This record gives sequence, C-alpha cells and structure tokens, in this order.
Amino acid sequence: MASSYSVVGGGIGGLVVARRLAKAGRRVTLLEASGRLGGTVASHIVGGIDLDAGAESFAARGGVVESLAREIGLGPELVAPSDAGAWLQPVHGPAVRLPATSILGIPATPLARDVIAVVGLGGALRAQLDALLPSLATAPSLTLGMLVRRRMGSAVLDKLVAPVVHGVHSVHPDALLADRAAPGLRAAVRHEGSLAAAVRSLREAAPPGSAVAGIRGGVHRLVTELVADLETYGVDVQLGRRVSSTAGLDGEVVLAAPLRPSGGRKVVLVTLVVEAPELDGAPRGTGVLVARGAAGIRARALTHSTAKWAWLRERAHGRHVLRLSYDDEPADLAAVALQDASALLGVRLPAPVDLARVEWTRSLEGAADVGESVAGTGLAGIVAQAEAKAAELLA
Repeated sequence: MASSYSVVGGGIGGLVVARRLAKAGRRVTLLEASGRLGGTVASHIVGGIDLDAGAESFAARGGVVESLAREIGLGPELVAPSDAGAWLQPVHGPAVRLPATSILGIPATPLARDVIAVVGLGGALRAQLDALLPSLATAPSLTLGMLVRRRMGSAVLDKLVAPVVHGVHSVHPDALLADRAAPGLRAAVRHEGSLAAAVRSLREAAPPGSAVAGIRGGVHRLVTELVADLETYGVDVQLGRRVSSTAGLDGEVVLAAPLRPSGGRKVVLVTLVVEAPELDGAPRGTGVLVARGAAGIRARALTHSTAKWAWLRERAHGRHVLRLSYDDEPADLAAVALQDASALLGVRLPAPVDLARVEWTRSLEGAADVGESVAGTGLAGIVAQAEAKAAELLA
C-alpha cells in the first residue's frame, strides 16, 4: 500500500479520491491544469443570483452523493425538486407531459394514455409486444438503445427514450451502455421477463421520493466543502499544473483525467433570468426535453429552474431562471435561446434581465482511473466510482 499519492485532475472524481486518501492518513498531492477545482460542477452569477453553471442535481439512486454530502456537512441542505414533473416536446405538435411511470422514458405501461399521447397508438401497440417476447440473455455490452429497440420498438426509443437520455446524459441511447444508464435494468429484464415489467419492479423497489435531489444554494457547494476538507487533511493542491507525463510525480499516481484526451462532446448551456409572471404557474412543469428534429427548436432541453427548486424560487424574488442546453451552438445564441424558451414554455417571453453562456466538453476519451471519462456523466456514477477506487487503493 502506497504512503503517498499524486492525483492528476481536480474534478469531482479527483476531489473525492484525494479527500478519501488524505483522510486515511496518506500524503496526497492534487494537480489541476486549470485555475479552479470542481470541473463541470461550478457556479456563476446571473441576474445577481448565485447559480449552478454545470450540474444542478444528482441521481438519488444508491445514495452515494447524499452520503458524501452528509459527511461533509451538507446533510441539512439536501432538497428534493418539485413534483410537477417534466414535459416532452415531440417532433410535431405541442409539448406533452412525460409519462408518469417510466425510467429514462421507458414506459412501465405501454398502453397508458400518456404514452399513447407521445408515441401514437401504433407505437404503443408495438411496445406492448414486449410482454410476449421471450426474455433472452443480454450481454453486458448491450446499449440502452439496443435494449429498448428490441423490446419496445423504434417509436418508444426515438420519441420517448432518446429525448430523455439525451437531456440527462448528452448522448443517444445507442451510445450508452444499459448498465451505465440504468443499473439493474438488464438483470431485471431477465428476471421479470419483459422490459415493462422490469421498469415496474425497479420503480416499486426504489425508495419513496424523487429520483433526483439537489442542494440548497446549488450543487456547486459540494466543491466548496470538499476543497475545505482537502485543506483540513493537508492535501497539497497545485493549480495551473498541466501534467503530460506521470514521470517524476510523487508516490502512486491516480489519473482523475486523461493525460492525452482524444475527444469529447461540446455542450453549451445558456441561463436566462426573465421577468415573466406568466411563468408563475409553471406551465411546463420543471422543464421540457426535446425530441431530435423537433420543428423550429434548436435546444435539446430546457430546465425551468425556479419551478424545479423552491429555494431558488425564493431567491429569485419573482423572476424566473431558465437553463437551455445546445449541442450545436447557433450563431445568434441569445436570440435563439429566447425564441426556444418561448416556444417550449408556450409563453412569449420578454428580453432577459440577464443571460450567461457556459461551454463544457463532456466525457473526454482517454485512459483514466476515475472521473467522467471512466464513470460517464452524472454525479452519482462519478462519486460512486471514485469512492470505490479510493477503497481499492486503501485496501
């Protein structure tokens, strides 16, 4: 067991590993190429409000992020989102509510009225055939797209699952392993005999409450408290240290970011603060996910943040905070974002009080031990994998 470690990369994965190793009494140096820690968990001020510039919630499954938050003193600040639910903008027609009983858009009851409203009667009937198909063995390499297409058909995949997964994970279901997207789903299909039954069993087994959670004041508070703990446990934090080779680094090296990243997906996030009393009733719940190819819409998702989080609604003092994400940035981003927000929410919005743009590169490819390139997007997966790696190093 090494007595000292060099952790390369100061995103959430690197912070969690460095903290865990240092807390166990190891000597730790943390090297970060940029001038700040936290990676895509960051903050910015828009319209005078301190907001998340990246992740603003985390999956509650497994309780790993919640456990970490409680350990670093944020337990009383954990909050659940509004139960208003999200909407979906289909390719054609107005926005509709997402089906009430689903996992990542996969319906538990294919012939439910809210499913038919999205995929049509023909698509729902094809999805119902899932109950008659044999429960074949599924390999770990199976993607979520392959699983849904085989069991429920293309309509459910393209019109329901793809918009939800793209909004959550920034990729198409065909590019996401089923086990990473929905842990336990593949095994549940084998056990229950159908995909719909698997969704029902997982929902019934899940603890009551929302599938996601947040932190009063913003998820970026995780970084603040983790960094404070690094100082408490004596971690030598070195910002502006770009590492191209592990040669010469002290102790055992833990890569929390690829040394030679080979690619990634650009995501542009636009935050609008608007004065729009018409939004007080949250006409589209907590936000709208967008089907690829939706007429006239460039955004891939919109979050009505002040409808989603009660603490933010209080701090906004009657204004509304909207977040839109783009894979392909329009030339006139500000105008397009306002137009998209108006169309998705069904309200003609005035010019924003303030607007901010943030650009992130997601899931960089390359060899690493922890972090997004290994665990995928989503704080729950990143924290869980980082905790497991730290435990492995200390074992």
